[in-house]
Amino acid sequence: MKRMMLSATAIAAVFAAAIPAAAQDVAITNARLVIGDGSAPVEGGTVVIRDGRVVAAGTNVAVPAGLRTVDAQGKWVSPGIVAGFSRLGIVEISGVSETNDTSADDSPFHAALDVAPAVNPLASAIALNRAEGVTRAVVAPGTGESIFAGQGAVIDLGADMDAVTAPRAFQYMEYGEAGARTAGGSRPAALAMLRNALMEARDYARDPAAFADRGRDAFLTRLDAAALAPVVQGRVPLLVHVERGSDILTVLDLTSEFPDLDLVLVGATEGWTVAPRIAAAGVPVIAAALNDLPASFEQLAATQSNLGRMRAAGVKIAIGLFNDEAHQVRWVKQYAGNLVGLSRVPGETGLDWGAAFAAISSGPAEALGMGGEIGSLRPGRRGDVVIWDGDPLEVGTAATMVFVDGVEQPLETRQQRLRDRYLTPPDGRLPNAYRH
Repeated sequence: MKRMMLSATAIAAVFAAAIPAAAQDVAITNARLVIGDGSAPVEGGTVVIRDGRVVAAGTNVAVPAGLRTVDAQGKWVSPGIVAGFSRLGIVEISGVSETNDTSADDSPFHAALDVAPAVNPLASAIALNRAEGVTRAVVAPGTGESIFAGQGAVIDLGADMDAVTAPRAFQYMEYGEAGARTAGGSRPAALAMLRNALMEARDYARDPAAFADRGRDAFLTRLDAAALAPVVQGRVPLLVHVERGSDILTVLDLTSEFPDLDLVLVGATEGWTVAPRIAAAGVPVIAAALNDLPASFEQLAATQSNLGRMRAAGVKIAIGLFNDEAHQVRWVKQYAGNLVGLSRVPGETGLDWGAAFAAISSGPAEALGMGGEIGSLRPGRRGDVVIWDGDPLEVGTAATMVFVDGVEQPLETRQQRLRDRYLTPPDGRLPNAYRH
């Protein structure tokens, strides 16, 4: 009985921490301030948050009387990190299917699948990455038996039960090698499946009542067609995972047949080989920062200079994480810092500091069409602010205060609680594994 009571108490503590606090009106002064729009940090900056929104940020900003004021004492202050590609909140343990809602191999639905109801704000990776200054994340589903994975979401990492900022924020799909495997074994098969689906979605959008649902064996069920209708109309972005340069051009060519498509390229390891074409199309790219090995046949032209060269050609870039994207999206800070270091290597093309930080803040937000809401400290954006004890792109730097929607967040993690529990256990109360 006692054990049950302790468990109930522990559970209650978790949920107490998850109750959202009210947004605070706060001013953070004396900061080395990062706006997140690609500009360089400025000294002596101030950011003011009211009702959960940024109302002013920069130098010579007056602090309203009576406002809570936090003196940053010259420390770095920035917008929260936006994870450009993740599976945060939909996976607890990757190898345990009961805790992994990434994909649904046996479902008759594909494009219609919506990750938003699967997001668990109490997933342990949420608190871990929040403590590292990540405040928002793009959450994408994985594909099952179709090139279409489903509808992704943008979430916040606040300690409350309302994690989803934007449900059905985009449609995610696979092209290239992965798409070819799913579609029947070749890229032409994947392209035919994609074009057929978009044609049917266009028909659905013209007259939903006339669309005949042909059941499980149809290329597109009614719900899948309904999910793709706003995509073909350009009202919802289509995120396409594609790596090879020639595949990128194939995807870009789709706009000649479906001119309203709002494309975003994901992966794009060989993007630098066709960067002027991507830039001319005005299509943003969410890419890994340091893919420099030919890990597959569609990545033979991999180089660490990929992002730098694309940006130099005029492509709008953002950094995503494509290794352990369910747990360690905090690594994007390190990758962004690596790209700053790469800019100092002769013959390589990296990013300057402002561009590197924008690639993990405003870059992902703007790629999803949410630059007016998150990713920077421009007036009107949500009050996601982090105070750091050093340069946020340095590996050893820690977040000391994190605000999400103007609410100061707890920074304790499960790892810290485990450390404290077992570091100096009271005499006679060691865990079973330590008893002899």
